[in-house]
Amino acid sequence: MPLDADVAELVQALADSQAPALSDGTVDVARANYFSAPTPDLDEIAHIKDSVIEGPHGPIPIRIYSSTPEPEGMPVIVMFHGGGWVLSSVDGHDHVARRIATVADALVVSVDYRLAPEHPFPQPHDDCWAVTEWMSRHGSTIGGDATRIIVLGDSAGANLAAGVALRARDEGLQLRAQVLCYPCIDTEQDRYPSMTENATGYFLTARDMRWFWGHYLANGGEENPYAVPARAESLVGVAPSLTITAEFDPLRDEGAEYAARLAADGTAAEYLAVPGVVHGFIGRWHTMSRAVSIHDHIGEYCTRMFT
Repeated sequence: MPLDADVAELVQALADSQAPALSDGTVDVARANYFSAPTPDLDEIAHIKDSVIEGPHGPIPIRIYSSTPEPEGMPVIVMFHGGGWVLSSVDGHDHVARRIATVADALVVSVDYRLAPEHPFPQPHDDCWAVTEWMSRHGSTIGGDATRIIVLGDSAGANLAAGVALRARDEGLQLRAQVLCYPCIDTEQDRYPSMTENATGYFLTARDMRWFWGHYLANGGEENPYAVPARAESLVGVAPSLTITAEFDPLRDEGAEYAARLAADGTAAEYLAVPGVVHGFIGRWHTMSRAVSIHDHIGEYCTRMFT
C-alpha cells in the first residue's frame, strides 16, 4: 500500500524542512533536534503523580497516571518510552501515557529510565526491570493490582519491554502480557528486507538504528537477550504478546519475525501489521488518523488480558 495521505504529508514536511537525521552530529544535537509534534490535552487523565523508587543504579523517577484521584486495585501498565535508548523521557511521551491510560482504563506507570550513552546497557534495562519487579511486590501502595501487570513500550521502549518479559520468565514474575509497538529486536540489519526497503525517507533510518545500538551497547551486551531479544534461544514461557509493526519502518520485519517466534514457541502471540504508516505513528494520532484505531486495539487487548 502507499503511505496514508496524512502520513505522507508529515513525511514530506519533514523532508522539506531539511531537518538533520537523528544520527547526525552529537548526542546533544540529536536530543535538541528530536522531533516532537504538539499534542492535544487529554483531560480524561487528570490525576498524575510523580514519584521515585530505588533501583540498582540509584533512584528511578516514575510518573503515575490514573482516571481517579484515589486509585485502588487498578490493573497496571508499566510503560517504557521510545527514543533509541538515547532520546525522550516521561515528559516526551507524556501524551502517549495519557492515551494508553485512557483506552486501557489502567494505572499507567511510566518509567524515566537512564539514557545511553551516559548509561548504556544494562542500566536502562535494569531500571525498567526494577520498576516492574517493585510493582509486583508493592503495586497496591499506589493503587495498582500487583497481580495484573502488563509491560508496554514503543520502539526502544518495546525492546526494553521484551527484555523485561524475558527476565520475568526467567525469574518467575508472572506478567499478564507484553505490548510491543514497532520493537527494536535485533542488531543484525542484513537479515531483514525492511532495513533496505525502508532504509531512508520514512523518519527513522537504518543508519539511525546503527547509531542507537552503538550507544546502547557501548559496554557490550550483543549476545544478551535482555539487550537483544533476538538472541534468546527459547521464548517458551514468555508472557502473552501483542506486537505491532508499521509498513514503512526499517524495524518492520524484525518485529514480525519476533512475533512469529513467540507464536512458534507456544506463546499466545498476536500480531498486527499496520499498513500505510511509519515508525512512531502511535504517538501522532492527531496527525496520523490510523493511530486512533490502533490505540483502541491496544486498549481492547489490555482489557482482555487483565480479565
